[in-house]
Amino acid sequence: MRQLGINKRKLGKTGYNFVFGLLLTIVMVGLIVLGFLWSPYDPEAMQGSVKLNAPDFVHIFGTDQFGRDVFSRVLVGAGSTLSIALGTVLIGGGIGIIAGAVTGYFGGWLDEMLMRVNDALAAFPSVLLALVIISIWGTGKYKVMLALGIAFIPSFARIVRGEFLRCREADYVISAKLIGVSTPRILFVHILPNILPALLSSLAIGFNNAVVQEAGMSYLGIGVQPPDASLGRMLSESQTYLASGPWCAIFPGVFLVLLVLGVGMLGEGILDRFGGGR
Repeated sequence: MRQLGINKRKLGKTGYNFVFGLLLTIVMVGLIVLGFLWSPYDPEAMQGSVKLNAPDFVHIFGTDQFGRDVFSRVLVGAGSTLSIALGTVLIGGGIGIIAGAVTGYFGGWLDEMLMRVNDALAAFPSVLLALVIISIWGTGKYKVMLALGIAFIPSFARIVRGEFLRCREADYVISAKLIGVSTPRILFVHILPNILPALLSSLAIGFNNAVVQEAGMSYLGIGVQPPDASLGRMLSESQTYLASGPWCAIFPGVFLVLLVLGVGMLGEGILDRFGGGR
């Protein structure tokens, strides 16, 4: 009875993480999609007469030091952040998943060679590696996306490799080999669905890391460049006006935290709910 109670509490927490994370993610992504289609004001329009106005019914998030509508800039800036994070996961996850699947399933010299390259990349912190790449290629939205994508390859490759190593000796894989199932079908039809919870959870973590690192790089002035809006750049620009206009920093910061919280809880909920608690 005591064990049953513990399991019920664990199941309730798991369901809470999944449901709350899913709902919060849907709300935040929905607001970002809204920003792609519509914003109440031009995010770059400056109005000297309404500089640093507090939130009201006209500007619900207030205005910044140039009289720009903070709500419009948050929506558009979050869109830039989402685009870069998705691009980062697509590049890093796509290449990392293929590399991890091949090395984990086949092993041998190919595993040794690719993993040594992976270890060399992983020796550098991802943000440092991205900074080196940007210093060579220059700044800009798509260059940041590519730099972070390359920097994230090692982490995805190592996670997927470990999962394929675990699954390649499973009974269903051995049976598939014995009846002559092709290698690509074994990789992507038999093994991949069984590691999907762990993979989705790692993609959620990678997405959150990309969001935070893009915001940090934009805060330092080496990420998204004007006239494109960015949550990190908004935080950087608002630090001088924390006393006279704290809303300029509060709303971009809260939006960033809620986006990361929602995706993080969703990833944890997926792993606990569908991955057997691994």
